[in-house]
Amino acid sequence: MTTNVSTSQGNEVRYNPRRTLTVPTEFIRQVRRKRTFIAFLLVIALPIVVVAAVKFGPSGNGGGFGDGDLDLVGLATTGAWNFTLTMMFFSSGFLLTILIAMFLGDTVASEASWSTMRYLLAAPVQRRRLLRAKLIVGLLLTVLVTLTLVLVSFIVGWIAFGSQPLTSPISGTFTLGESASRMAVIIGYILITLLVTGGIAFLLSVSTDVPLGAVGGAVVIVIVANILDAIEALGDLRRLLPTDYGGSWIDALGTVIVWEDMAIGVAYSVVVFAILVAVAIVRFDRKNILS
Repeated sequence: MTTNVSTSQGNEVRYNPRRTLTVPTEFIRQVRRKRTFIAFLLVIALPIVVVAAVKFGPSGNGGGFGDGDLDLVGLATTGAWNFTLTMMFFSSGFLLTILIAMFLGDTVASEASWSTMRYLLAAPVQRRRLLRAKLIVGLLLTVLVTLTLVLVSFIVGWIAFGSQPLTSPISGTFTLGESASRMAVIIGYILITLLVTGGIAFLLSVSTDVPLGAVGGAVVIVIVANILDAIEALGDLRRLLPTDYGGSWIDALGTVIVWEDMAIGVAYSVVVFAILVAVAIVRFDRKNILS
């Protein structure tokens, strides 16, 4: 759809919906927000604080951190690769969950809370175009903040513990090439499993005018799912929970990568995310923005 808009000089400006609220425009808007700055600051500070605690803490080894036991935490100080893996292990269950919930849960609800939603749509910006820009930018920021955590952890780990290749608690030490490929698989898998949290947050974001409610609601749902996943009496019913697949990346640390559980986790996460986003779009299409 194109329309003509008359300017005060009498010239006509042709409206092109493709030029409204582009992804680069929305990306710049979100990057300039204080919460984005704080998110990146957190992932930069985390590995630095952990190394400082290990090096200068009163316990000497961080209370089991890098104590030499054949587990992820015990091997954390054997080199930069293991330190990075341990940071991902610590962050994937909580910190990254909160961050993707924030990036996708706050994005639409904040516009409503600021009363800027109706002005964006009156620009006019098509509803689905607005959602698409918000969704893409939220996912992009999640990827960037995760890669920032990985990069900073690796650099800090390299300085503090050396550059030894990745040592697996179940299959010994990998070569440098294997270390890089295994780490790429693990990071990619963690990012995909975060999609379920992101989808929940995005659906809540179009359903409320309270950003904290959307972010907090998504985090609470994930926490409840984690609690239910720990109840063994539920048996195979736990396979229906998104959190049941969160730790499947451990299969990438074997002598040979076992893809079965990770493939199920990827399919589950992508399908659930697609369903949640579709519901969010339908709900937003029918929402009375003026109410």
